[in-house]
Amino acid sequence: MSDSQQTPDDEGPGTAIVLHPTLPGSFARHDRDPEDALEEAVGLIHAIFMDVCESRVVPVRKIDAGALFGKGTREMIAAQVEVMKPDVVFVNHALSPVQQRNLEQEWKVKVIDRTGLILEIFGARAQTREGKIQVQLAALEYQKSRLVKSWSHLERQRGGMGKTGGPGETQLEIDRRLVTDRITQLKRDLEQISRTRDLQRKGREKVPFPVVSLVGYTNAGKSTLFNRLTGANVFAEDLPFATLDPTMRRVKLEDGNEIILADTVGFIADLPTHLVASFRATLEQVQYADVIIHVRDMSRHDRAAQKNDVVSILHDLGIEYASDRRVVEVLNKMDAIAEENRPGILREAREHVENTAAISALTGEGIDDLMQMISRMLAHGRNIVTYHLHPAEGEALAWLYARCNIIERIDGEDAMIAMRVEIDPADQGRFAERFGKHAA
Repeated sequence: MSDSQQTPDDEGPGTAIVLHPTLPGSFARHDRDPEDALEEAVGLIHAIFMDVCESRVVPVRKIDAGALFGKGTREMIAAQVEVMKPDVVFVNHALSPVQQRNLEQEWKVKVIDRTGLILEIFGARAQTREGKIQVQLAALEYQKSRLVKSWSHLERQRGGMGKTGGPGETQLEIDRRLVTDRITQLKRDLEQISRTRDLQRKGREKVPFPVVSLVGYTNAGKSTLFNRLTGANVFAEDLPFATLDPTMRRVKLEDGNEIILADTVGFIADLPTHLVASFRATLEQVQYADVIIHVRDMSRHDRAAQKNDVVSILHDLGIEYASDRRVVEVLNKMDAIAEENRPGILREAREHVENTAAISALTGEGIDDLMQMISRMLAHGRNIVTYHLHPAEGEALAWLYARCNIIERIDGEDAMIAMRVEIDPADQGRFAERFGKHAA
């Protein structure tokens, strides 16, 4: 299908032909409609602010080891490239270094695969030092496999270091060694950042606020929901990977308790292994969350496939979606649902009212129900206890007000104060250790 947003002769930020290959047999993915996958691919190109001059699903009946596509398909695309003169051809699939190089030589245009494009987007979005290091690490791992002997600038030789004048290292070997050394250094930097984050998390445990983490497929509306709940102004355009670096804000619930709300990088299908590894540290905070809110875009045809991808990534993080009591499903973008489809989604939310809410982060529909659900989930497992304190024990009173849900305060005639509170068992132990007070 054609997406004629811009003709080749128009001036603009750059143009791309987008190709989504459908692979044969066991290579095929059967839970995602090819047109939905193509729509996602077009969105990825738009995320780097390029225009699409042509987009199409390309059936691949037999994989060509050297070029992915068969000869006839390559000739057809070459003719399109000649006419449209795009700046890049995006193949929405992983390409081997040899396949990428051969296609570039045959089509006489820059070719980028799914991994390369996602890295481009991540590079544009990263703001924090950790995010930038993660992008560099993933990019170097990707580039390392693309240091191939046929590149002309790698044919050069450098002289030996000894007096005998040995052959020395080839430029290819030097480039690989430099890349490997840089990867090692970046991994050390990330380990240091991870240790620092562990210390910060332990510090938060001393002054505990429950952590509520937003997860979901990219562009599902997590950042819009984050802004709705916090009043923040996180970048939340309708683009894949609008959020890359983790963002945290304190939020006060209706019951008076406070939480730390954390936004995370969006998940996406077929994320390459080395990229997942590079960004694992960013997602680690999800493992420690008290509530995990899975934000789903219910306006998409492939929402079931997107859910499966999120469930798979959470599984890799050690979170079992179906049995983990911390997981909440948020059925988002109700404002974009056709009127005839709304009753079914609302019925799904009612049938699973304990852990499902239908909302629109954009308009605010259902947000109150979601906030109440978070309060209920955080209250689950807390103890209801009573402490007897003297009015002079102001610090202990302030501690309870800051960290507990106060159910009742009774100022007795004997000048003692009875505080009936809802408290986390861990906080109960901390209170006893700090103030020497045990529940009645």
